[in-house]
Amino acid sequence: MKAKSPVLQILYEYGIVTVGCAAYALSFNWFFQPNNISMGGFTGIAQIVNRLLPFMPVGITAILLNVPLFYLGVRKMGLKFLLSSLYAVAVSSLMLDGLAMLYTFQPMDALLACIYGGVLLGISSGMLLTVGATTGGTELAARLLKFRFRNLSIGRLCLTLDVTVIFLYALTFHNVNYTLYGIVAMYISSLAIDAVVYGSVNAKMAYIISENGEEMKKRLLALNLGLTLMRGKGGFSGDERQVILCAFKRSQIAAIKAAVTETDPKAFIIVCEAHEVLGEGFGEYDPDSL
Repeated sequence: MKAKSPVLQILYEYGIVTVGCAAYALSFNWFFQPNNISMGGFTGIAQIVNRLLPFMPVGITAILLNVPLFYLGVRKMGLKFLLSSLYAVAVSSLMLDGLAMLYTFQPMDALLACIYGGVLLGISSGMLLTVGATTGGTELAARLLKFRFRNLSIGRLCLTLDVTVIFLYALTFHNVNYTLYGIVAMYISSLAIDAVVYGSVNAKMAYIISENGEEMKKRLLALNLGLTLMRGKGGFSGDERQVILCAFKRSQIAAIKAAVTETDPKAFIIVCEAHEVLGEGFGEYDPDSL
């Protein structure tokens, strides 16, 4: 969301960060910590440190581990990233330790914990990433690696880093079952991150093949759609056909299908998910985008 006022935009972004931090702290204290399931990332490393050195709180340890990555993050992404991420780390760490002092969650079925914990963790991380912030650790490392590995989604990068930490967690806690649960939780979390970060791209793409190409073009242009016209030939019949390519918002799918079938009941239409659409009416290219 882009607010007209810079002040409102800042309040919106920091509001998202605050809600994301609350969800992050809740997922850790409710699902991961009481069930000995590693979250991966620096919080997972902090869990290991806390196990070996009980006087080191998980939240404070996570802050100390993040310092080198924040230095690299500022060099790559600037001061705005530093301020929002410092706020996120401080708030999430305070919420994490504060919630642990206020209430002790009881253990539950480990499978339920890794499913719901993974979803809540992924949603919280995705929320932060959409406004250019992270709680450090895995998300920050993945954000920096994204500059080099642009073909990988941010969720996949997080999963790779998290699984590495979980194996270290397994060596520390000597529990293979909970390590496997941790991998499941991180996989679910990676899917949730990608759903939040990339799922907001509200677009589809259609290929429309019709014998009545000119009339079809007029009907679709009347819906304020951008079209690309191509020529095709039937593989079996060898007949020439008009092929229309168009990108559109999800809310327009019913109107488009109705227009196509009314214009040419024999028309062939292929509707695909569009991972990302850039251009007028959709998004703009950003070299630093996720």
